[in-house]
Amino acid sequence: MNLLIPILTLGCLGLIFGIGLGFASKRLAMQVDPRLEKIHGLLPGSNCGACGGAGCFGFAEMLLSGKKGVEACRVSEEAVREQIAHLLGKDLEKQVRKVAVSHCYGGTRVKSRFIYRGTESCVSANLLLGGEKNCVFGCLGYGDCQRVCPFGAITMTEENLPFVHKDKCRACNKCILICPKKLFTLSPVTRPVHVACSSHDPGRDTKLVCPVGCIACGLCVKACPVEAIHLIDNLAVIDYHKCMSCGKCVEA
Repeated sequence: MNLLIPILTLGCLGLIFGIGLGFASKRLAMQVDPRLEKIHGLLPGSNCGACGGAGCFGFAEMLLSGKKGVEACRVSEEAVREQIAHLLGKDLEKQVRKVAVSHCYGGTRVKSRFIYRGTESCVSANLLLGGEKNCVFGCLGYGDCQRVCPFGAITMTEENLPFVHKDKCRACNKCILICPKKLFTLSPVTRPVHVACSSHDPGRDTKLVCPVGCIACGLCVKACPVEAIHLIDNLAVIDYHKCMSCGKCVEA
């Protein structure tokens, strides 16, 4: 008898709390758009953050709220983006696929001005006088871009230069953000011609430290039939809105 009252009391309290929780779960429950899980399931799951969202799930939420468009996910295949656009009831804007391009071809051809014995990282090496290379604009060759790429699209060559596998690259922006020399850009895959140099030194100075650097001679500018190349701060720059990929600049 002494135990019965406490047991009944606890049982009644449990029943009351259970009814209260059940009522609260219905009245206070957040309504989840059924399309959220479908969209999240279609996304690649790489959580690269290139879209600006907190991973793929965060991007799915931004899509449903209208804060981002489907085109913001550069990692997804075209067919997947079309499926997501269909779920959202929107038309997908066609875009030319872009890939990462490295603007340096110096590598081991460029000598070092001092011996670096620190952490084998481009970011770390760059903190010491811009790195040990004679060309302060060029690739340091420690492969930070390769390590940060979530798709295995970058490998380091024997010349200690990053090689981008275009079939794997998803233009996620990781290499652009990690490179302390800002050597990477995103370029239309339909435009295969690039300036593999980032030096802004005068031509004579560039030639002294790198045998393959741009010396701002202007021959490519003169050869271009559509005026798509200009010399800006001692470096040839291509305007891909004009470029026809004719190859005249390469010949020059």
